[in-house]
Amino acid sequence: MPNPNQIVFFDTTLRDGEQSPGCTMHHEEKLRMAHQIAALGVDVLEAGFAIASDGDFAAVQAIAREVRGTRIASLARCKREDIEAAARAVEPAPSNRIHVFLASSDLHLEYKLRITREQALEQAAESVRLACTYSNDVEFSTEDGTRTDHEFLIKMVTVAVQAGATTINIPDTVGYTTPAEYKALFELVRARVPGIENIIFSTHCHNDLGMAVANSLAGIEGGARQVECTINGIGERAGNAALEEIAAALMVRRDKFPYTNQIKMDQLYPTSQMLAEVISFGCSPNKAVVGANAFAHESGIHQHGMMANPLTYEIMTPASVGAGNTNLVLGKHSGRRALADRLEKLGHPLDRNQLDEVYTRFTELADRKKSIYDQDLIGLLQPAKTAAVATVS
Repeated sequence: MPNPNQIVFFDTTLRDGEQSPGCTMHHEEKLRMAHQIAALGVDVLEAGFAIASDGDFAAVQAIAREVRGTRIASLARCKREDIEAAARAVEPAPSNRIHVFLASSDLHLEYKLRITREQALEQAAESVRLACTYSNDVEFSTEDGTRTDHEFLIKMVTVAVQAGATTINIPDTVGYTTPAEYKALFELVRARVPGIENIIFSTHCHNDLGMAVANSLAGIEGGARQVECTINGIGERAGNAALEEIAAALMVRRDKFPYTNQIKMDQLYPTSQMLAEVISFGCSPNKAVVGANAFAHESGIHQHGMMANPLTYEIMTPASVGAGNTNLVLGKHSGRRALADRLEKLGHPLDRNQLDEVYTRFTELADRKKSIYDQDLIGLLQPAKTAAVATVS
């Protein structure tokens, strides 16, 4: 049991993330990403779904054998063959976990699994007990937990705890819940399930309504101490809660979230970039924390503020997440101060009259051209420089 004020980061980029269309990784790519995710400082790395294919089994086993500094986990359904495959795959890791899951909502039980509530409770208990014979760290997840009848959810969590589970995950599998509901759900389960003194509760949120990160943080407020998330928020459908956003929120808003964690913040951007390279597509430019525009400013008002004091428009520094420098982008919304600053850095300081003349031509160009490059700025200078020389003569 970790410090109750420590947040455990459970990264599932290589399992839930890889399940999303376009995110499949071959063996070497998964191994490369695993090394980087471990370097990021995550506590648990879910390396895959061992039973899914021979390739997935081999990748999980290779990660368990080669990656150090994090606990290696494999997902398993509540089936003997799944659990045994997961156990074999993670066995080489000095520190491992078997993560078993079973649907808990009536919708899933009736239409997907076609079993009764009583059968689900029996499967959950039997599977957790089996997993505990292979690992001393077993996580149990109630799939579709946020759409599950509360009384039945409490029963399922109770039997999993009694069977030996050390982590209980209540996933918002389809991104349905709201922050207030999710917080209250953890408070309810923690209050009603006996014997949870050494149990870690976990969030696992999808982003179908755009609330995955907000829900994860609400889960923490409700008593969860593990967050399951992915790099760049990749995952099924609209994705998972984004690891970098949760980590940044915990860093910036320590006044609201007075918890510790092991994430190396300056590795967030490099990890995001590596993932984009591996899966051949990156995140949206306006993606929080790691997007190309996360620390870019074009508005003249914003640029003026940034030059006066970066705190006016940036609540964290680019360097704090490994993203390099602030980028003052010159475009049609930029003001004279940013233009003058850029030209001076290029070796062309201008007096006020010259700047007024160049700025007029700059705005005309910016209305026609979306991207303004340094060579464009140099090209705007010649008439102003010529006029200055003529005045002196």
